[in-house]
Amino acid sequence: PQHSLSASVPQGFQCIPASDLPAADILAFARSLQNKTAELSSAQLSCLARLLAAKNLTDDFSSYPPDLLLFLDLAKVHNGTCREFYTRASRGNLALLPRGSARRTGLLRGALTCLGVRSSCLHPEQLSSLGALVCDMEPESITASDPSILENLKLCPALTGTQQDALNAVLLGGGTVYGDPSSWDLRILQNLGPLVLALNQTTLSLVAKGAREAFGRSIAATYGSQGHSQREKTLTLLRAFAGPSASSHPRLKRSTDRCPSMPVTASIISDPLFLIFYQNSEQFELCLSNEVLKANLEPLVNQPLTTEFLLVIKKKLEQIYPMGMPEEQLRLLGPLSRLYTAEEISSWLVTSSDTLSALLKPADGKWEAPQVQQLLSRYLALGGSFTGPLLREMGGENLCNLQEEQIEQIPPEAIRTAGQPNISSCSQTKKNQLYRKAQEAFAGQAGTIRAYYCQIWPYLGGAPVSDLKDLAGAGTAIDMDMDTFLALNPKELLVCPQGAAAVSQGPAADPIPGFLPFGSSWSLCSWRSSPWRCRCESKGRWGWGRVEPSPAGTATTPPCPTASTSITPTATVPAPTTLPAVPTPVDGGSRPTTHSSTSSAKVPPPPKSTRP
Repeated sequence: PQHSLSASVPQGFQCIPASDLPAADILAFARSLQNKTAELSSAQLSCLARLLAAKNLTDDFSSYPPDLLLFLDLAKVHNGTCREFYTRASRGNLALLPRGSARRTGLLRGALTCLGVRSSCLHPEQLSSLGALVCDMEPESITASDPSILENLKLCPALTGTQQDALNAVLLGGGTVYGDPSSWDLRILQNLGPLVLALNQTTLSLVAKGAREAFGRSIAATYGSQGHSQREKTLTLLRAFAGPSASSHPRLKRSTDRCPSMPVTASIISDPLFLIFYQNSEQFELCLSNEVLKANLEPLVNQPLTTEFLLVIKKKLEQIYPMGMPEEQLRLLGPLSRLYTAEEISSWLVTSSDTLSALLKPADGKWEAPQVQQLLSRYLALGGSFTGPLLREMGGENLCNLQEEQIEQIPPEAIRTAGQPNISSCSQTKKNQLYRKAQEAFAGQAGTIRAYYCQIWPYLGGAPVSDLKDLAGAGTAIDMDMDTFLALNPKELLVCPQGAAAVSQGPAADPIPGFLPFGSSWSLCSWRSSPWRCRCESKGRWGWGRVEPSPAGTATTPPCPTASTSITPTATVPAPTTLPAVPTPVDGGSRPTTHSSTSSAKVPPPPKSTRP
């Protein structure tokens, strides 16, 4: 249980045979997951459920996390404890099971049978036991059941269209704790929680305009600090709440050439409910002047605007700048920049790393690979070069979207200050490229194995087997976590055939409970401190090697130096425990002189340990 649980299931996942594991270890591991199941996949939870069943450990389900109960064999649920079982299982994350799957429908069917449900009408005491399992009920059951079913529906990851219709019918009936929609205020709209996403125009048209606007302002006020996915939900809500007001006005004819409502001004742009002032993009286009757009581009594109409204801004900018947009305006495009094609980006004037960093902000949405490649090609063609701060701003995903020729233009000094990018989405060829560059960048630390490892570990997915053997022979100088191990090149590891699980050498081949979720393939081999360590056998196989733990009370040396320990003039890196997320964006720095690095440079490998 002390090992990392956040690693992805390796390709070719297979469950460990239950006969290989003591029942006590399986039980201890399952109980240790109370607050950690979010880190496990469906395949891992299913594996653990089968292990528990094989050892007859499913009766003590009250000590297991709800997510795990979703995968237990329902045929072994006893009548005397079924209510307790399904009540606990209903708190699990139903999104782990595909909608309509046999296991998910079986959970609902089993719960209804256990509770003695004989009709489509569900009573409050039954609903309290069903929890999120109600998310798979038919629309007829939603309308026929006690109105408290709305509290169950708040737990649903998503509702079908017919379920949403049924939910609105319940609300329009007026018999809920929320009352008639005509009496709703800001507090009631907030108490509806995720159900507001399912409200249709019929229901919303009954809500007082003041209450709708107050709620719209409350959600729009946080738009600027939201991530891209959350912004999409905010836009969905704002469009829905703007609908009743807009539907009362006739659609404008294309011949209209004057603004029929309030012209767009700086003060209107600053209003969180800017979107609802204009019933559609046609009216917005007529009311937005070129002068106001030029002076207020940044605050305007950062308003909650639909794609149709953003396209109006894009069209007007093309009219204002027929010869191309100035660079100072490019860096203000924000979410609008994602609507430009790769061909259009090819004419952008991107000469500054500050402009490039502004365009790459993750909060403004995800770039498609052709767009990123064209954006960076344009930047390089105009004399730009890669710097460490710029690579941090790009993040691992955009780094992987580079073409191989573009990766070759990254200088070693940029890699040295690029932080810890997550390059797991790179092709193997690109991982190999980046590893060679990292070797060159950190060659000055190759004489100090711990310092070297702490710098190069994000790039080890491109390391050849010879370098992996050198690291494996480093003794206790390094400590490789499971995430890093699973990211290594499978073809290089398979140079040592069969793998860890296939090597049987007495007690050294005993499995470790901490590896239960990861299957029994070669990828179980992990460079970990006591009591196990992966080493390369003299016969050329990766195997389990016994390493004596440090004597009690002996201080152990951390695998990577802390920030207070100086190893080289460059910045130190904290000890890796799991693969990092995309680094926090930082401001771009000055560009070094452009030059190409030589990937064939001979770099000394990390020294082998002299420990006996």
